[in-house]
Amino acid sequence: MILVHKPGLLASVQDLGREGHRQRGICPGGALDRAALAVANRLVGNACGAAGLELTMGNAELRFDAPTRIALMGDDFGAGLDGRALRPGWSVPVRAGARLLLGGVNAQAGKAGVRSWLAVAGGIDVPQVLGSRSTDLKAGFGGLDGRALKKGDRLPLGVSALTEAQRARPAFGIHPLDPWRDEGEAEPVCALPPEDGVWPLRVMPGPEYAQFGAPAHAQFWQGAWRITPQSNRMGSRLEGPVLKREHEVDMLSAGVVPGTIQVPPSGQPIVLMGDAQTTGGYPRIGVVIRADLWKLAQAPLGSRLRMVEVDAAAAARAWQALERWRHDIDRGLAAMGWPLAAPARL
Repeated sequence: MILVHKPGLLASVQDLGREGHRQRGICPGGALDRAALAVANRLVGNACGAAGLELTMGNAELRFDAPTRIALMGDDFGAGLDGRALRPGWSVPVRAGARLLLGGVNAQAGKAGVRSWLAVAGGIDVPQVLGSRSTDLKAGFGGLDGRALKKGDRLPLGVSALTEAQRARPAFGIHPLDPWRDEGEAEPVCALPPEDGVWPLRVMPGPEYAQFGAPAHAQFWQGAWRITPQSNRMGSRLEGPVLKREHEVDMLSAGVVPGTIQVPPSGQPIVLMGDAQTTGGYPRIGVVIRADLWKLAQAPLGSRLRMVEVDAAAAARAWQALERWRHDIDRGLAAMGWPLAAPARL
């Protein structure tokens, strides 16, 4: 059992999402950085899709009432377990009564971060709704009573695949931001914030790209974009050049997915995230490739972005590179006798 002493700004139970219900208007949701949660789960002997906690902006405090094992991925909020530093990418044993504290500052970047994902051996054992334990905060179901966590909440844990000896094994870890590179690609799959402070986002032109003329195209690819504080699990609102359509035509609502970049009448793009609606009526100028969505989930508010145009083949190669990174981690864990369930599709 986990006791929530302090949930921080926004903490919720999330797994890899609720797929297959878009026709009912239900978004997939789930962890905004699916690879981060999947790897954290592997580090504690869970299946990739086990439910964990998504913690926003740090400032959280949790207590574990029984011995277990935990792993953290995502932003480094200066986390500490019983006063000892806990870095992302480490699998550590936890004693009964131990306390995990996350501060409000990203220790690696020296500024406010956004999200971390915590996996616990056995996973968070809340009831499944439509095949998922993820919290749908808009619709108010899943997770713990369909809401964000609050002080005093108690979270049950499932049965762990770890033996007692494995649970108590000394801490070990991976480097969660190893610069695995796709062949022929300039951008790493996982990386620390770039030295110039500008995060590159690989983007494919969207269905309504042609409605924006050459001036808007140049602004989109060459402009400097900033993530505004009005961003959340539904979408990242960007601030930068005003994008105007040359061909103002009425649009019917059409399907959208996480990563879709819509341009509302303000001309300031919105990049849709995991909790976004399933359809939208704004023109879709582009879509962030799946392999780069983790950047929007982890990049601090106020971060600057630049759009890098890629095609479908490059997007597929980037995803394959991310999958190779996960599989290499699996191979390393298997070599040390760590339990591994069948890999989940991200």
